Amino acid sequence: MEPSILKTLDERLDPAHTALVIIDMQKDFCVDGFAASTAGRPLDAVKKLIPRLVRLRAAGRRAGVMVFHVGFETYPGHMSDSGPWLTQRRRATYASDKIALSGSEGMDFIDQLSPEDGDLTVMKHRYSAFKGTDFDMLLRAHDIRTVVPTGISTNVCVESTLRDAFEHTYYVCVPEDGCASWDMALHAATLKTANARFGLVTSIDKIIAIWTAAGDARGDAEQ
Repeated sequence: MEPSILKTLDERLDPAHTALVIIDMQKDFCVDGFAASTAGRPLDAVKKLIPRLVRLRAAGRRAGVMVFHVGFETYPGHMSDSGPWLTQRRRATYASDKIALSGSEGMDFIDQLSPEDGDLTVMKHRYSAFKGTDFDMLLRAHDIRTVVPTGISTNVCVESTLRDAFEHTYYVCVPEDGCASWDMALHAATLKTANARFGLVTSIDKIIAIWTAAGDARGDAEQ
């Protein structure tokens, strides 16, 4: 028997079963003078992204959307690294094998998007939020059916997470202006693939409109 399907964007983004996932918005990736910046990574795109995500998170919280902050963590002394992982990290563009070291300031989430009461935090050691974490368990514990992956970088951690979300049977809705990369050509390529195979590509404005309408309807029903 064919399973039931959430066909429209409104159905998929119902706050009752949607999680906003904010990925790797940490100082080492986003702030001048920290690891990515000192490795030569241009930060213009991520700086423009920050106020958009602040706005999206605020709208989600008002509507009752579950908010997850996903962060990257590297254990000192390469204790979280394997050989294949370490060799790729060392040849990756604008990267470091010591980025987001445990206990360092660079590992902290940026001030504008630090976790608030009611938010959940998941720390990972690989690109995907699902690899070696309790992310899937937490999503299912809160009856989440749809994930909205945002943050950086579109073509690495955001892409790895959205692919795994789909493979774990979640609906995926990606705001094209809710993620960014140091190479916006790779950003565009990821979104094209995501829309073709893994979910729907939309915009922050559309998501906020849906969440606002749902929140208003919930408020009217409670009166």
